[in-house]
Amino acid sequence: MTIVHAGPYIPREKLQEFEMKPKTTFMLGGVVVLGSAAWLMTTSIRETGEYYLTPTELSTRIKADPSFTGADVRIGARVVPGSINRAPSGREYAFRITDGTDTMSVVYKGIAPDTFTDSADVVVAGFATDGTFRAGTLLAKCASRYENAPPKYQNTAGYKASKRA
Repeated sequence: MTIVHAGPYIPREKLQEFEMKPKTTFMLGGVVVLGSAAWLMTTSIRETGEYYLTPTELSTRIKADPSFTGADVRIGARVVPGSINRAPSGREYAFRITDGTDTMSVVYKGIAPDTFTDSADVVVAGFATDGTFRAGTLLAKCASRYENAPPKYQNTAGYKASKRA
């Protein structure tokens, strides 16, 4: 049986010159793994990240381009204290949000999260109409620290029951 070699003959001594040391192989493998992980993180963040506007930015865009009025957007702002009005059905809320510069009216239909209160930071998703933002989603930021309930809630049955447990 004859072995036929298709490429040029390289003597064994020359092959040893091209062999990589184990440390070099390990370093190249590490660079490939880290590069792949960085690429995956970058592409996933780019595909799933969503930017939200402030009331000022939304007002500016609508003034510059009136066709932007019906566009689906997210707005991040703070609820104006004393502006929350809940419909008797309990499933519709009207309130105002502000970024400190501009204020906007919001109407939300749905169940509000427990953390939705005056001065809460919120993100609302929906579309702007004539002076009112119609929200289909309402997200409220959780408190960064936990405190005792205000005195007006300390006499409720739920508060007393949690203290016994």
